[in-house]
Amino acid sequence: MDLDVAILSRIQFAFTVSFHIIFPSITIGLATLIAIWEGLWLKTHNPYYLQLAKFWIKPFAITFGMGVVSGIVLSYEFGTNFSKFSEITGAILGPLMAYEVLTAFFMEAGFLGVMLFGWQRVGRKLHFFATVTVMIGTWISAFWIIVANSWMQTPAGYKIVNGKFEVSSWMEVIFNPSMPYRLTHMLVASLITATFVVAGISAYYLLKKKTFLLPKKACPCACGLPWC
Repeated sequence: MDLDVAILSRIQFAFTVSFHIIFPSITIGLATLIAIWEGLWLKTHNPYYLQLAKFWIKPFAITFGMGVVSGIVLSYEFGTNFSKFSEITGAILGPLMAYEVLTAFFMEAGFLGVMLFGWQRVGRKLHFFATVTVMIGTWISAFWIIVANSWMQTPAGYKIVNGKFEVSSWMEVIFNPSMPYRLTHMLVASLITATFVVAGISAYYLLKKKTFLLPKKACPCACGLPWC
């Protein structure tokens, strides 16, 4: 096989995206599970739901950070490895990437600090709101990235003017033929990935006869937080 520039660029991009996708998959699923656990704690006051949420927030933060860093590399590779492609499709893919940043990443990053460090600084309802907002942000982020990826596979809503792609219908661009299936697949896969991660780590703790549960405090729900 002749390893020309195009093949090498594809190999590099494939390696990067294969590494990157591990972290968004875990992030989307863990954000959903953490929001569910925190909501169940607020409803039932069962301390174990709170302890699960607090334990898994730290792995969530790590995977979130790794996903952001590795995702930035991907955006640069679009411009460096496939500059001509970026030039002719920039009018469509550029805004889609920008929508992801404006509608999802800023939302996630803005409320992530409250989610991580706000346990004893804000009320429990406000903290739960921040957690749910981060969860929704991960879903929206997945939506826009899947839209961009799906459009590259099944392009729609465009016209070619002077050799470049231009938008004729944003609705057709966004809801291109393969987008609904890819989005459903991504969200379900993320939930499955996160549940396997949680099950695997929990099994390890059981085998080692360890516990990641927090020590019980004197407060009624054993959470040790000032909300009680």
